[in-house]
Amino acid sequence: MNEKGFALMPGFLDDDTCRHLLHDYDNAPLYRKKIVMERYRFGLGEYKYFKYPLPYLLQTIREEVYTRVCPIANNWMDMLGIEKKFPVSYSEMQDNCFSNGQTEPAVLILKYGKGGHNTLHQDLYGEVYFPLQLVIFLNEPSIDYTGGEFVLLQQMPRAQSRAIVLQPRKGDMLLFTTRFRPVKGSKGYYRVQMKHGVSELHRGERHTLGIIFHDAQS
Repeated sequence: MNEKGFALMPGFLDDDTCRHLLHDYDNAPLYRKKIVMERYRFGLGEYKYFKYPLPYLLQTIREEVYTRVCPIANNWMDMLGIEKKFPVSYSEMQDNCFSNGQTEPAVLILKYGKGGHNTLHQDLYGEVYFPLQLVIFLNEPSIDYTGGEFVLLQQMPRAQSRAIVLQPRKGDMLLFTTRFRPVKGSKGYYRVQMKHGVSELHRGERHTLGIIFHDAQS
């Protein structure tokens, strides 16, 4: 995370769990909102936000991963000289969101078909945000779809932007930067802005599970 702004954990979910999540895509009572991306010029595809209470698996991943990556987030704040500390307890993080009117879960499942893509963006849903988030890949590239690479854009100050293109496999989890990360320069650490998106699918269908640790405004 410190070196590149992302970390890949292969085989985080097994095939049966991925299949179960895909099966529940059409289970309407699980979701609070559906977004058709082209209506908002976000890209081409759709995604659905889960509602509270989250399914047990998703709630567990959100809480357990948060407690493990919180030290990284706090270390980043120290590196950048930002006087901010994220609570070690996820329930405290959630209380901070609720106190700022962010009461809806930013946990979603995304679906892309042929031609589908996601424009470069940052997932910020209010004043309170956590600097890391994760995505879990639910289909196998080259078999279920082609194209659809995960793209990270690193925007260096006073320099050209750098693209990082990844193609994780089914069940892999990718942890990455939500907004900015520290990079060491000749005079210490400085902020580098990061955005993410998805390149165009050539064929097939691609689904991912996105888990953002801060909540969204209603």
